[in-house]
Amino acid sequence: MSTALHAKWKPQLKALCAAVAVVFAASAPIQSATACTGVTLIAEDGAVIFARTEEWGTFDLNSRIAIVPRGYQINTELPDGKKGMSWKTKYGLVGVDALNKDLFIDGMNEKGLTANLFYHEGFAEYAKYDPAKASDSVPILALAPYLLSNFSNTDEVRAVLEKIHVVGVYVDAIGGVPPVHIFLTDPRGKAIVVEFTKGVTTVHEAPLGVVTNGPNYDWHMNNLLNYVNLDEPLPHRHAKDIKSIKFGAGARLYGLPGDLTSPSRFLRAAAYANTARKTADGDETLYEAFRVLDNFNLTVGTAAAEGGGEVNQQGMRSSTIWTTAYDTKNLVMHYHTMHNRRVRELDFNNLDFDARAVVRLPLDREKTQDIEKLIPPKS
Repeated sequence: MSTALHAKWKPQLKALCAAVAVVFAASAPIQSATACTGVTLIAEDGAVIFARTEEWGTFDLNSRIAIVPRGYQINTELPDGKKGMSWKTKYGLVGVDALNKDLFIDGMNEKGLTANLFYHEGFAEYAKYDPAKASDSVPILALAPYLLSNFSNTDEVRAVLEKIHVVGVYVDAIGGVPPVHIFLTDPRGKAIVVEFTKGVTTVHEAPLGVVTNGPNYDWHMNNLLNYVNLDEPLPHRHAKDIKSIKFGAGARLYGLPGDLTSPSRFLRAAAYANTARKTADGDETLYEAFRVLDNFNLTVGTAAAEGGGEVNQQGMRSSTIWTTAYDTKNLVMHYHTMHNRRVRELDFNNLDFDARAVVRLPLDREKTQDIEKLIPPKS
């Protein structure tokens, strides 16, 4: 398109894309109940960092760090009380649990595979439980530890998902079956999203390494087309072809929606991740990952309706209850919490994955901010 014509038509193009974006947004329910956001950043030395916020505004999940060794027996229970899949862990892993139970919300294994659960309310629908297939069935909240303890990369995960049955199991604390989809990435930078729609398990490629909540992942990728650079012609562009995003010269992030819905957060996360500064290694990329996710922190008041179950916000300081970052190359976990923004580190090289039992650590030794007090020297 010539400069003159581009200048003439640019306002109309912007208006058209804005209108299309509104149509897309209107076709999906407003995501008011969930607000987790995840991004992937890659350092110049190849270190892949996946970081996410965990939003839950109805009550404190009382999450802990769980260190699961190799050779540990894991048993599962299905909706009718029967035993589901059981296995011994092949790989050691570290996860963040919930409700003082081994219900992992996210984690990474010793091979650098990460798995993260994100709420998918209104869209997740698991396969109907079949008692005849109990031995091949795994409850949704046991899927992350199953994948992390048995597989080393996303290709292996893809293969096994064709052989198992993922079923929903009622959780008393939230008053229902947790509706989630799962984001996985590995040290190669390959990322996938596993979703459950009308009883069918679907795996989506996630080339941008970004994830939020509903609608389904392919909808989010198609919605990105409304915000791809308008300064250049876009013949025959398809969502599956998007590998990076260029925002119009001079415009940068102008026009991106700023609300807290899942579609809007997905767009902003993609924008921030793809315009992040270059970083040399995993340590430096960690800084950038936390800075990016600072844009998605929520107060309790802003998102008071988040989550399920009975509301009890006593002692909560934020709906963003914790933020984790996993360095899949150097095998290091970092996190901070709603009580203490000081970043804590768990280096897998210091862990004993040959231990006989699961080790559980509190996210916060004390639920208070670690503040450095500055006292100027006396003259």
